[in-house]
Formats: sequence, structure tokens, C-alpha cells
Amino acid sequence: MHDEIQDLHPSLPRPSGLSRRNFMESVTGGFYAAALGSILRQEVSAGEVLESSTESEHSLDLNQRPTHIRPSAKSVIHLFMHGGPSQMDLFDPKSALDRLHGKSYFDKIAGEVENVDAAGAILRSPFKFARHGRCGAWVSEVMPHLAGCVDDIAFIRSMYTTNLTHEPALRIIHSGRMLPGLPTIGSWVSYGLGTVNQNLPGYVVLDDPLGLPINKHQNWQCGFLPPVYQGTRFRATGSPVLNLERQFVEPDEITQLERDLIGRVDRRHLLARPGQTRLDARISSYELAARMQLEASDALDLRQESPQTLEAYGVGKGSTDSYGRRCLIARRLVERGVRFVQLFINSQIWDTHYSHDPKIRKASERTDQPVAALLKDLKQRGLLDETLVVWGGEFGRLPIAQVQNEDLSRAGRDHNKNAMCSWMAGGGVRGGVTHGSTDELGLKAAENPVSVPDFHATILHLLGLDHERVTFHRHGFPERLTGTNEVRIIEDILA
Repeated sequence: MHDEIQDLHPSLPRPSGLSRRNFMESVTGGFYAAALGSILRQEVSAGEVLESSTESEHSLDLNQRPTHIRPSAKSVIHLFMHGGPSQMDLFDPKSALDRLHGKSYFDKIAGEVENVDAAGAILRSPFKFARHGRCGAWVSEVMPHLAGCVDDIAFIRSMYTTNLTHEPALRIIHSGRMLPGLPTIGSWVSYGLGTVNQNLPGYVVLDDPLGLPINKHQNWQCGFLPPVYQGTRFRATGSPVLNLERQFVEPDEITQLERDLIGRVDRRHLLARPGQTRLDARISSYELAARMQLEASDALDLRQESPQTLEAYGVGKGSTDSYGRRCLIARRLVERGVRFVQLFINSQIWDTHYSHDPKIRKASERTDQPVAALLKDLKQRGLLDETLVVWGGEFGRLPIAQVQNEDLSRAGRDHNKNAMCSWMAGGGVRGGVTHGSTDELGLKAAENPVSVPDFHATILHLLGLDHERVTFHRHGFPERLTGTNEVRIIEDILA
């Protein structure tokens, strides 16, 4: 056989010692290698796509999918408060702090602080509290606007987490575990439910124009889930997505013909490369971007809102303009069918290690009016019943003072992983209730403690998802948002 090849191509060098038998052995070995490579590629594809499709019974796209149980909420607006809001200064007043103010307590909680030298005595809250609404919920004076919404809110006073450092605590609250690189809750929701409006992303992130938050894009990453479930950043001002506008004007019919042709070429390219989730996501993102050219710009056009609505959200007012815009955009997105919307803040405005009083007042001034306006606006439009609004940070604060350079006038509070306060409203949540409690100082969750997996499972439950059934096979293991933890739905807050 080799002689025949050599006769056809005399310029080829004649290898020494290559007999017909050696040639056949080489070719056969190549067949084995090709077969092995094919099997390995199939196993990789199965690990990323086929197994997950078997478990979750859907393809890896954003098409709307059925729920496991009857849902109470269709969408979520997650108002994330970076830095760790102080529970005993906002929603969980403690008379014992007034009684014991100035008393040494560090020796009893030495394991809870980061800097031993900075630990001081018991620190009372500088703010006045009052009961509000028919339910009589306690709210600090720094949140006068939210105080008018308490009958629609379920406060969770007994939450806790497992790390008191910002970066890992942020990973826990967003993705359920301390490890980096895991999917966040918004990605899990998009994966489990898809989205209603195919002309907008299922998971939208409204980050702060002033800059990215701590952990940056990790806060809305898709992790090991296919990239199609990654959070999509929208800008609150200007073009919502960069490079979204057409580069030149042409008839819509021509544009549509071009898109159809590109789509056919892309699909042919994809069919020849099965199991390539990144390629699939890239093609899907281009197609979504084309569909978004009209609808995304419309969703973010606040000129369509009345002057009264803009004023209610604080748009145009220095301290509330940015956050007010994003809260209003969040409402416009969920009423257009976006499944999960997250609002972030560039800096850790609730991280009050020092200058506790003025920093909390400033953080509240920035967010209180827009958040209350969002709740009232959703309710007035009949959207609150189907929209779950979630508020909270990554951990709470300690009841003792954190003192720097022995300057008591600038004292603050250090991080506390054992107690934090969050709240939910709308979307099947029973308003006007308070779940759980902390000890007399607000140091630890005492009654009906709520873990982060409990919190996540409750959000999924309200969306009609069973947290144990929203899985994705990775390395043969069914991964899920709540991990292998024993999880308890917070039944007390359900309507």
C-alpha cells in the first residue's frame, strides 16, 4: 500500500522500516485514539448539558418553564445592602444596650471581633425607635419612609451566616457557599424558570454608576451553569447596554433578513459542535441583543413616567437620584416580564466600623425613600402580589463599640455573623409579621434562627421551585443552590 502511495506522490520521503503491517497498526491506533477522543467529548458534553437536562427536564435556554408547585411570585427584586446593616440600629431595638451602655463585654464575645485592640464596651443605639402600622413593627427614626410600609413587610430578625469577612460572606449570601466560582441565586432562578419576555434578559443587574461593588462580577456570576444564565448589567443612565444601538440606519426588513441569515449560519455552526455551552450562550446573547435594541431602551426610558412618580422615588434629588432611578427601572423591568432584578451599591455604605451615627444616616438617606416608593408603586399598580421584594446585607453588626485611636466620638460597630436582619415583601409573603428574635443584646439569633440556605429555599419556594429539584449535574454530583444543608422553609412569613 505504501508503494502505491509513493508511486502517486514520488516527492514524499520514504520512511525507513514502514511495512504494510506497521502501516495498518498505525492507522488502527489512530482509529482507537479518535474513538476515545469522541467518547471523552461526549462525556464532557453530558456532564455540562445532558445530565442537567435529565435532572431539570428542560433545555439550556431562557424559555419559560413550568414550576414544581403553584408559585406565589413571578419575579424578584433583590435590594442588596452592601456592608452589613446594623440590626439593632434599624429594626431590632434592644433596651439592654441602653441599660448596659459603657459596660465591658468583650471578654464574653472575643471570638466575634476581627481586631482585639479596637474592641470597646457595650454601645447603645443613637437612634430613636417607634412602632408603626397596624402590626406595630419597630423601625428606627432613620427610615421614616419605610416605616409607612411595614404592614406589607415580613421582617426576619433571626438570620445568621457563617463568615464575618466581606468577600466570603458575600459569596455565601449570593451563592449559598463560601467557595468562589459558584452560581448566584439569580442564575439559579433563571436556570429553573427561564423568563417571560424573550426580548429582555431573565436576570438583570443594576449596579451603581459610581463603580462596581466588593467582589465585583462574582455577585452575579453563573458559575458552572451555562453562561446564558449570567446576570446582564444594565446602565441606569444613557444606553442601557453598551454597543446595543445600530451603527447605521437601514430599513427594518433588511435588518431582519440579515439577522435571519446570520441565525441560520450560527445554528449550522453550532450543530457541528454539540455540547459547547459557551458557544451556545454567545449565539443566544447576540440574538437577545438584537431583540433588545427596542425593548431595553424603552424599559429604561424614565421620561415615560409622571413627574409625581419621579418625585416619589427621589429622582432628581441629590442623595436619592441614583438609587431612585434604579428602583424605578426595576419596577419597569418586572412589569415587562424580567424574572430577577438585583440592585447593587458601589461601596459598602452599611459598613459602619467608625462614625456609626452619620454613616447610617447617610446610607438610609440614600436608600430609604426609593425603597419605600418601590413598594408603594408596585402595590398601587397591582404588581406587589406577584413581585417578591427582598432587602438585606451579608451579615449584621456587634453590640459593642469599635473604637479607633481611643476616639469615642467616632466609634462604630464591627462585623457580626451570628445575627442579621433582612426582610421580604409581596410575592406571597404575609405582611406585618416579624419572624424570630435575637438575644437581649442583639448578638446572636435566639428564636427561630434562619440560615442563608433557609433564606434561599424560601425565595425559590415563593417562585414555585423546590430547592431540592433545581439541580445541575457537575462531575456526577447534583449541585443545587442550597447544597447539602438541612433546609427549612420560613413558613411563618408565607401568606
